[in-house]
Amino acid sequence: MSDLYVAAGGGGDPLGTLVAARTVTAAPPLIATYAWERPEISDTPGPLGERHFTGLARSVGGAPAFTPGTRARRPAGSTLPRLAADLPARLLLLDPARGLSALAGRIGAMAEAAGGSIRIVDIGGDILTHGDEPGLCSPFGDALTLAACHLTGIPTTVHVAGPGLDGEIDERTLLARMPGCHALTPGPAAASAAARALAWHPSEASALWAAAVHGARGTVRAVNHTAELTGVSAKLYHLPLDEAVAHNPVARALLAERPGTLEEAADLSHRLTGIHGLAPEDARTPRQVPPAGGTALLDRAVAVKALREAAAGAEHVTFRYAARSLGLAWTDIPALRELLGSDTPLLRLT
Repeated sequence: MSDLYVAAGGGGDPLGTLVAARTVTAAPPLIATYAWERPEISDTPGPLGERHFTGLARSVGGAPAFTPGTRARRPAGSTLPRLAADLPARLLLLDPARGLSALAGRIGAMAEAAGGSIRIVDIGGDILTHGDEPGLCSPFGDALTLAACHLTGIPTTVHVAGPGLDGEIDERTLLARMPGCHALTPGPAAASAAARALAWHPSEASALWAAAVHGARGTVRAVNHTAELTGVSAKLYHLPLDEAVAHNPVARALLAERPGTLEEAADLSHRLTGIHGLAPEDARTPRQVPPAGGTALLDRAVAVKALREAAAGAEHVTFRYAARSLGLAWTDIPALRELLGSDTPLLRLT
């Protein structure tokens, strides 16, 4: 029997979900995830579905599963095939294209075939949104996950990893929304399970959490926000599904209205929060054209000096931020790590 882990928001959440799963059990986990990528990775906005991929396999409950041979159909792009090679987990695709009820049916079939319960994992904690936080930018995917898992009727636990690390809701506010919630502290071995993927993946929230688990503390400059790594940042909190739904107005509205299409569900989220879940990511992070030569033209000392100036006193930067600051693409992260001599989740500047 195996629990089904659901990476609440897609993107880089499977990396943090693996760390959470390794904290709970040593067995290789089943991780269901949206293929919801940033515009620098995919030119197709919104969550990618089965039709956007070739080479998907079939796994538990007939679910489409990623393999190292899976490929995204252009202009779509996805990091999930490579994650399937680099993460010790089976990655299953969540395709919400046919609406809430169909998504719930797919998640339910996965969990029943696996023979366990459901564990939702959210890195940062915006799954507990009230819909009006000033830093909120991506509430839709998490709310859709909550509502779909609720509809399955299968026992479900919600895990919040690294409260506040995604920059959407601050740590203090999230702790106030989880009074009395039990917290686990992952060990370095759990975080190290994702190390191979973190060496190249542009995820920031999962990298921040892994760094906190490894003991990093202090201020970190990320692409869209500045995070403060504290003792709380390394924690993994869990609470009942009903408590999480009670916080999330979009999830409650989805359950009340049962929209028949993904577009209708996104419109509902937009009506409640002012954020449309299927719109391209905020223009704060536009696609960049990297300079010819990539890191080959960079001098280490010059690069570190430039990053210290850009970070304005932060003790660390994410590698996604470092690449952007130096005019590089996210695909240059491995070469940048080599140039800077760093194999840790974050680059320490002080």
